[in-house]
Amino acid sequence: MNFFSNLPQVTKNILILNILFYVGSLILSSKGIDATHLLGAHYVNSPLFKPYQIVTHMFMHDLSSPFHIFFNMFLLVMFGAHLERVWGNKRFFIFYIAAGLGAFALYNGIGVYQLMQAKSELYRLGVDPNMFTEQIQKADNYNLIFNNPKIDGPAKIYQSMSKSVMVGASGALFGLLAGFALLFPNTELMLLFPPIPIKAKYLIGAYLLFEIYSSIAQQNDQIAHLAHVGGAIVGIVLVLIWRKTDRSNFY
Repeated sequence: MNFFSNLPQVTKNILILNILFYVGSLILSSKGIDATHLLGAHYVNSPLFKPYQIVTHMFMHDLSSPFHIFFNMFLLVMFGAHLERVWGNKRFFIFYIAAGLGAFALYNGIGVYQLMQAKSELYRLGVDPNMFTEQIQKADNYNLIFNNPKIDGPAKIYQSMSKSVMVGASGALFGLLAGFALLFPNTELMLLFPPIPIKAKYLIGAYLLFEIYSSIAQQNDQIAHLAHVGGAIVGIVLVLIWRKTDRSNFY
């Protein structure tokens, strides 16, 4: 109880929401309801996209990997609580949500274009992509009905991208990491393996550079690296703006 009572209010509420979404998703999954595709973020031109996913995806996590939510919530408590104490509840809440939205925007900016290309290719081949809508909405397996590699390939790509889903608080958390590194660049953070101290600007900076590299070189590893980069960009921009307009709350 002391752990929760010592957390700032917004950080505590975000932590609780993430846990509730995770437990709720597990319960729904046991009843055959796929909460991941329902509440996770799809590309805005996917048949599975719903406007509320812009927000709900921030509280969803990979059900097959408890480490996903554990690691994200560890970062939230470690960095979010500190930043909320510095900024106050309102500013921290704005920052967190803005970073999450920035993650969604960059993730969609590239994916929407790629999905449009896949859709255009099907039209070029004389196939109406809308014929797959019902199948995609039911999350059925691929049904390659044409027996024609020139059509089946693009059809599979279109269906796969339409079903692509982003979940997790990682985008917003990368905003927190970037913000912390700018505000407290010389704060020493302790690595676990090996257990050595390293300044925030080096550790977080290297992590961000790795995500930028991964967003280009590792596009098929099922991790939304672009979302991480998008969250970090928003975090950096907001800190620079706030630092310029109000230096009293920055160090």
